[in-house]
Amino acid sequence: MIRDYQAIGSTWFLRGQQRMIPTFGQHKGVKLIGTLDYETGEIICTEEERYGAGTFLRFLEKLLTAYPTGKLVMILDNARIHHAKLIQPFLEENRDRLELVFLPPYSPQLNLMEGVWKWLKEAVIHNVFFGTVQKITLAVRAFLKDVDQRREEVIDRLCVRM
Repeated sequence: MIRDYQAIGSTWFLRGQQRMIPTFGQHKGVKLIGTLDYETGEIICTEEERYGAGTFLRFLEKLLTAYPTGKLVMILDNARIHHAKLIQPFLEENRDRLELVFLPPYSPQLNLMEGVWKWLKEAVIHNVFFGTVQKITLAVRAFLKDVDQRREEVIDRLCVRM
């Protein structure tokens, strides 16, 4: 989730002239689920009202539609929704097309999407105040659209080339 109160990031300023960044203080923001194709640099991302197993299931269905052939291997953290009973029948039904591989606990540095989220926060919301959640949403969408046009840069920035 890209939250309004995450807008404060480290920055430089002249001594005695500290920059003031207002925040909502209401824990509102944009909820995103996304994946990065490390071979192409394509980021597939959806905005959701809330997180849950049903949301994750819909995202998996979207991925199988986006990649209609071949086998997909998704590298995931150990969030509870990734292990939910609700998605197990879907995973079993699509075991020839979809495999989930889970990272060790507390290893965000191994998760490429964490790099995308960090980049997004640095580029879009750090030290910027958005008057509404809708303005945050528009800025996030603009960032994702922009990086979709620069897939080589995404790969260079986030993916290790072999």
